[in-house]
Amino acid sequence: MPAEWAPHERTWMAWPSSGYTLGESETEAMEARETWAAVANAIVRFEPVSMLCESQDLEIASAFLNPAIELIPAELNDAWMRDIGPTFVKDEAGKLAGVNWVFNGWGAQTWATWDKDAQVARFIGDAISIETINSGLINEGGGIHVNGAGKVLLTETVQLGEGRNSNWSKGEVESEIHTRLGTNEAIWLRRGLTRDYDEFGTRGHVDIVACFANENTILYHDQENPEHPDFKISQEVRETLEKAGDFNLVPIAAPTTLRDDEGFVDYSYINHYVVNGGVILCGFGDANDGRAIATLQAVYPEREIVLVDARPLFARGGGIHCITQQQPA
Repeated sequence: MPAEWAPHERTWMAWPSSGYTLGESETEAMEARETWAAVANAIVRFEPVSMLCESQDLEIASAFLNPAIELIPAELNDAWMRDIGPTFVKDEAGKLAGVNWVFNGWGAQTWATWDKDAQVARFIGDAISIETINSGLINEGGGIHVNGAGKVLLTETVQLGEGRNSNWSKGEVESEIHTRLGTNEAIWLRRGLTRDYDEFGTRGHVDIVACFANENTILYHDQENPEHPDFKISQEVRETLEKAGDFNLVPIAAPTTLRDDEGFVDYSYINHYVVNGGVILCGFGDANDGRAIATLQAVYPEREIVLVDARPLFARGGGIHCITQQQPA
């Protein structure tokens, strides 16, 4: 699996058409559409975007999206492309393929439906005429992050958790991950952020906790306020990463906002998306937005940092990285 910062052919996304992602009111639906569109319209400045969309919503989507964005009719339950789409990999000759993990609604959660989403990885593979490689592992794209040089970040509560692969050993999970991604070393975090274990959470996706920025640099979510339960998790993550190898560890200070109407937030700048020549960064209307921009500009000096308000995404259980999937060049 090429690293995210390697050149992209395009970005894949899915338009919110139904369910809790779209919301129960016209106000919520408008908010979802505007937010997904803001992300897509930011990305298409840097690289092509292909957007899957339910047929009945094609006209609606086209009203929000830059005309350069390709709309493709498809059947969808949800709109979290990182998790339902293929994980793109390349062989030694550079030939592209897509890994089709078993998708079961983030561990067969009672509120989720996934009969259509489970077909998306193969649908995209067929659409661009590449091989689809089926895996027996229940997994999502938000549960992995690679450095393109053999290392992969994972969390125990995702790959080994109830509803996913609790009957697999850690060694069996690692073997399958390495076989599909071409990695050779797994760095396991014990858990994800606190809010991610609420009703609409993923139960610990790594892509709001830590990510590689190059082969030897790991960015991690740094909750600086002891009043937030993620304060201890940030300390735990740093300790784990320090023991994992000789990495350059860069803390990304969490937003100063601690709560929303539902409780402690999991707002995280880690959930950014690296595109060709840019970084699409989650914004939260927060005092630390500027710090995050400055930190990521130092990490990615050759890329333009673009801030997009991600609060409506996090209210629905994800962020910018969660709704995108890169297709390597």
